[in-house]
Amino acid sequence: MSTKDTIINKLREAFLPESLDVADESHLHEGHAGHRPGGETHFRVYIVSPAFEGKSRIERHRMVNATLAAELQGSVHALAIKAQAPGETAGR
Repeated sequence: MSTKDTIINKLREAFLPESLDVADESHLHEGHAGHRPGGETHFRVYIVSPAFEGKSRIERHRMVNATLAAELQGSVHALAIKAQAPGETAGR
């Protein structure tokens, strides 16, 4: 299973999102710190879940980071997160 698939599966299980998009942006970071041949080092996550209702942006990021702790300690060098509750999705 690819790192992207692992991220998708873990986020789906943890947050039951209404919307989820995970993009591998490793190709944009060639020559930068943390990049490896073959990619799967830099990801961007857009997630909309009721689990984020009433939470601050920092709390939401901590929730996602905790869910993906193994990946962040391993192969993933960078993770950009846009986490929203339903109804906050304007301007993704």
